Amino acid sequence: MKTVAIKNLMDKLKNNFHETQYASLILSATLEDKNSSSVKIELDFPRIQPNGNKPYCVFWNTSKGDWSDVGCAVKYGDADSTVCECNHLTSFSVLMAKENISTDDLDMITKVGLGVSICCLVIFLTVEYLVWSAVVQSNLSHFRHTAIVNIATFLLLGDCSFLVPAEKFGEDWCLFFTVCKHLFFLAMFSWMLCLSVMLVHQLIFVFNPLRKRVFMFLSSIVGYVCPILIVGSSYVFCKYTGKKYYDTETCWLIFERLLVGSIHAFLLPVGAVIFTNLFSMVVVIVTLLKSSVPDGSKSDDKETAKGIVKVVVLLTPVFGGTWIFGFALLLLNRGTPLFTVANYSFTILNSFQGLFLLITGCFAEKKVRDEMIKLIMAKSKGKMESTKNFTSTTYTKDK
Repeated sequence: MKTVAIKNLMDKLKNNFHETQYASLILSATLEDKNSSSVKIELDFPRIQPNGNKPYCVFWNTSKGDWSDVGCAVKYGDADSTVCECNHLTSFSVLMAKENISTDDLDMITKVGLGVSICCLVIFLTVEYLVWSAVVQSNLSHFRHTAIVNIATFLLLGDCSFLVPAEKFGEDWCLFFTVCKHLFFLAMFSWMLCLSVMLVHQLIFVFNPLRKRVFMFLSSIVGYVCPILIVGSSYVFCKYTGKKYYDTETCWLIFERLLVGSIHAFLLPVGAVIFTNLFSMVVVIVTLLKSSVPDGSKSDDKETAKGIVKVVVLLTPVFGGTWIFGFALLLLNRGTPLFTVANYSFTILNSFQGLFLLITGCFAEKKVRDEMIKLIMAKSKGKMESTKNFTSTTYTKDK
């Protein structure tokens, strides 16, 4: 058995393993005249990193040119040392990362919230399908419902992607679901941008309203093409520069530090959308305060405009605030009261987004409520008439 310990070499080696910091010691172990195919080795590393960090036992994968934890695990550790156990011999070290912030309470809130959101989004899309022909009577109402159906669809796909434990199925599936989540949530925010910008245009340029074909063309570019380009370019950039696009443990984008990491390919576009939506909110509110209904407007357009204002005003803080809290988690220190507040706020808001969308996009709109009541009443009346006819027929035959 031969072992070699080397100091001051770790900073010369590439490190894309999670969000870790390298230790000062690397240990190489070799075994001569090895007859058995199985081996188990324990390595005791001095713990010189802060106690708040999580240790990973890793080895240097010569084929990939990076660190890997396959076949190695932390057996136990304390404030003084970390003991690793591996089933193969190579060059070992310990990498330190920020401690996992997940708790049983947060996991339960996330699962329950996402389950509720998925059910609410399915209900919302079903209601939109049933009342579509009745509520889409003008171009403005068509724009509104097209945008909000796309928002609900991409939010539903994003929530379903988050519920899949992709990290258990291997790196390929982890990459696939990371791309899905990145794409779906970007598309959701892009359609919110289409909704708010369209409303501003309709209220300001009263005599030059958007045509349906123009709106669908521009919205398709913003809502479909732009998110695909952002996700594709960010992945190619990470691949070209040798940086990791996703974390294999969480199957989500990586944050290294401010303006460094693939997460910024999501945060920066979302920040731009939130800023634009807030500006649109101010313009819409000021315009409506000056004149409740622009000259030449129809009453149906007025009600639709009010519905869009409700959606933009209520959903922008909910959707945007969620990721503001998420970004705060990356900057705040664990253990502080602000970190706990941001952690629970992010989990609750992010998990129950589908419920908020059902309330604001369906229950809060009078026209949708009225159409649903008509459908329910018509269905109930049809059942009563069917029962009455069946009773009359039976009575006649008996007689």
